[in-house]
Amino acid sequence: MLKDKVKIIPRQKLEDSRGWFLKVLTGKEEELPPRTGEIYITVANPGEMKGGHYHPKAKEWFTLLTGKCTLMLVDIQTGEKLSVDIDAANPITVFVPNNIAHAFYNIQNAENFMLLAYSDELYDKADTIMYSF
Repeated sequence: MLKDKVKIIPRQKLEDSRGWFLKVLTGKEEELPPRTGEIYITVANPGEMKGGHYHPKAKEWFTLLTGKCTLMLVDIQTGEKLSVDIDAANPITVFVPNNIAHAFYNIQNAENFMLLAYSDELYDKADTIMYSF
């Protein structure tokens, strides 16, 4: 039967004053190939920041789905800085390698932004190092 072939997986949405966060894939789903990272969605309220860290191991790909934001990047090894203005009306995906600190600022006054991300590693608290921008 079809209902035995399809799997519905409950998810947990985490919310705080800045917005919300939802993992689309955790990398632990039985049907995935042996090596998969995580796919997640995060939302930032107007004037709030998401991120503010870097990963010694994980690499990430980010695509803004709604709204506008400024992505702040810092190379931890060289100190080089880069700022990227992103508007969902002109879709781009940004690849952020390991050891690059990153933070997304919602530059809008009235609209949330929604960001889709893929990490090539499963979440590891030890691989998330806070960074002050």
